[in-house]
Amino acid sequence: MDFTSVLIASFLIRIIYKQGWYIITYALAIYHLNLLLAFLTPKTDPAFEEEDEGESELPTKQNEEFRPFIRRLPEFKFWYSATKATIVAFFCTFFNIFDIPVFWPILVMYFITLFCITMKRQIKHMIRYRYIPFTFGKPRFEKNGYPFIIRKNK
Repeated sequence: MDFTSVLIASFLIRIIYKQGWYIITYALAIYHLNLLLAFLTPKTDPAFEEEDEGESELPTKQNEEFRPFIRRLPEFKFWYSATKATIVAFFCTFFNIFDIPVFWPILVMYFITLFCITMKRQIKHMIRYRYIPFTFGKPRFEKNGYPFIIRKNK
């Protein structure tokens, strides 16, 4: 994760310093957005499950059965794919054939629009099927109203 962040930062510094390769940067941003969507989406899409069975696979208040959130793209594969793509994009910046002249503000507007539309659709999907792709905090086990703590005898 740290290596990928440093790699992306150095890639962006190179793009800003050299003032080129905006198409490569745009393609990399689109690919990273695609990875993010796969990371936020459950492995089995509840929309397809609902059409097939009439019920969703994710837990609801009716059945109260705990089912862990299984991602379509696991975290390790997310970071691995993002790192590989950034290395390829960084490698492409060393060749002038990939430096296609383009008006970069248009690409920035396209990406911001695409990001907003896709994230709005993803958040609506998350609200509709009641899933949160993140876990907050450590689970606590309670017995008789008190936190269950295992202590070693001295």
